[in-house]
Amino acid sequence: METATSLQQIQSSYIREILSAASDENVISLAGGLPDQATFPTHLMAPTLKKLADMPEVFQYEQTAGYAPLLRFLSDEFSLPENHEALVCTGSQQGLDLLARAYINPGDPIVMESPSYLGAMQVFGLVQANILTVSQTEGGPDLAELEQHFAASAPKLFYAVPDFHNPTGVCWSAKTRKKVAALCIQYQVTLVEDAPYRDLRFSGETLPYVSQYCPDLAIVLRSFSKTVSPGMRLGVVTGKADFIQPMIKVKQGADLHTSVPMQALLLGLLQHEDFPDHLTQMRQLYRSRYQILSAQLQTQLPEGCTLNTVDGGMFVWLKLPECDPFKLATQLLTQGVAVVPSPVFYPPGSTEIKPALRLNFTNSTPEELTKAVSCLAETLSQYPGRK
Repeated sequence: METATSLQQIQSSYIREILSAASDENVISLAGGLPDQATFPTHLMAPTLKKLADMPEVFQYEQTAGYAPLLRFLSDEFSLPENHEALVCTGSQQGLDLLARAYINPGDPIVMESPSYLGAMQVFGLVQANILTVSQTEGGPDLAELEQHFAASAPKLFYAVPDFHNPTGVCWSAKTRKKVAALCIQYQVTLVEDAPYRDLRFSGETLPYVSQYCPDLAIVLRSFSKTVSPGMRLGVVTGKADFIQPMIKVKQGADLHTSVPMQALLLGLLQHEDFPDHLTQMRQLYRSRYQILSAQLQTQLPEGCTLNTVDGGMFVWLKLPECDPFKLATQLLTQGVAVVPSPVFYPPGSTEIKPALRLNFTNSTPEELTKAVSCLAETLSQYPGRK
């Protein structure tokens, strides 16, 4: 049976493929966005796990939107306006898929940052959206480019990761947040704010959600994969009820509802008095690992390499001298280090690709980070003109 035309145009995820190779215990992986499994708060889940056996109701079918007690908790936790709703998804990635299938027709223009999250490009590619890109500055998207797209193309939505962007780690400035929201209101473009890394800030001041400035023109995607466990596959989408209801209809046809026992387990964890301490400890751990990776890169790398600084999240973006990033990544993998080259974060046919690597610092020990940077420095030194 022949596959759908939309699927034929989508390449397999490079990250999924490299993670397979990086699963070798002899490979140091700076490739995937994996949290350290030592941070999974299983000890805080234990009380709820014991209670589940006496909660037969959570093993029954549930409403598509989610487990009612969890929905009530999240509504209060996020201070949702009265006209907003929450939808629990099987990971925020499913929320993105539901949104695309509910709203995007083939050829519809949408705007994304460039570079951007590979998983989002795949989702929008499957619905055959017309992806327009806006370049990134140190404070967020280029606002002049963004307004030009809004004015010329009337896109359906602007997808963005304002807090600790994947792949670059950029965090939008307060000025940019307000201006983007104002542009969305002016041109009636829906903002899709993806916020999986927001709770991983380990330095600097927490800034408001961009959606706070345009609440009725925004859909927010939140994930518990980075702060709790990716294996639980839980995320939540919030927005105006008129925005969420069509997504609920798509989810009904997709899986009826997300695992109710997992939702009950998440609720028990979020209500645990020690959960805030868990987040604090995780941030401290990731801050120490980021500092190690950053220091090693700045000390060991040759001239021509530029490292961005980050205040949280899971990634740094290393700009490289002129080279073939795919070739470099392949060379490093043969030496036991997995990284992700920059071209995979750009739409097919993009002409603005610059050589760079996305490096993850959350799932490697200090010794592994140091060794990986030494390997990277040695490999780069072999390129012509580099010392």
